[in-house]
Amino acid sequence: MKLSLYQINAFTTCSFGGNPACIIPLKSWLPDELMLNIAKENAVAETAFFIDRGKHVALRWFTPEIEIDLCGHATLATSHCLFNHLNYNKKTIHYKTKSGSLFVKKHHDNYCLDFPTRAGMTASLPDAIAKALSMAPKEVYKARDYLLIYDTQQDIETLKINRDIFDQINLSPGGVIVTALGNTCDFVSRFFTPQASILEDPVTGSAHCTLTPYWYKKLGKTRMKARQLSNRMGDLDCEYKGERVQISGAAVTYFKGTIVL
Repeated sequence: MKLSLYQINAFTTCSFGGNPACIIPLKSWLPDELMLNIAKENAVAETAFFIDRGKHVALRWFTPEIEIDLCGHATLATSHCLFNHLNYNKKTIHYKTKSGSLFVKKHHDNYCLDFPTRAGMTASLPDAIAKALSMAPKEVYKARDYLLIYDTQQDIETLKINRDIFDQINLSPGGVIVTALGNTCDFVSRFFTPQASILEDPVTGSAHCTLTPYWYKKLGKTRMKARQLSNRMGDLDCEYKGERVQISGAAVTYFKGTIVL
């Protein structure tokens, strides 16, 4: 069996920036175990598999460990693949996923993702997370992910995680978002996943389903510019629309090829 594979960096225009995702078009679903093994072999944060069914595109995401319910950067990368490599001719892609219907439009060189809002509720922080952090947060919220609030961008940049302690907690399929006001953008963040092969996700689109409503309430702005401060860095435009958020960014293809199974 031969399958096409595209590696696309999302939320960047740089060949060595943003968050890499592997994208694999299918005619029918492969066994779940096989898709998970492919994701392990690809060794990036997410591998997306999709089937173009005409009226909609069925989309699934796998980390090297599990199938996940929502992934922003791999959805953006899939859209880049469809529009730029597979001659997709509709203005809007309608995805059907484990998180319901998602919609993506291309706007010039950017892609606009229409995702469900996931506002966080005030929460207490599990001891394993608190002990793993080099600095305590000032506020804690919980949606799918924990959202930890800090005072400054420097706090986010210098924050360290003790992985031995951090990996004692299982948040599958969630993670930990840390965020603060940005120096040159509205807000900054980083994202960590315990027990994952990739501890820090380079740019996490789905986390902005929680970040956007939080910063909307704090800043009183519906449109905001965000930056994820991983080593690879990524830039996102976020818009709060009540029950939905729009997350926009660019993408660049790193390679395309064939895998043989």
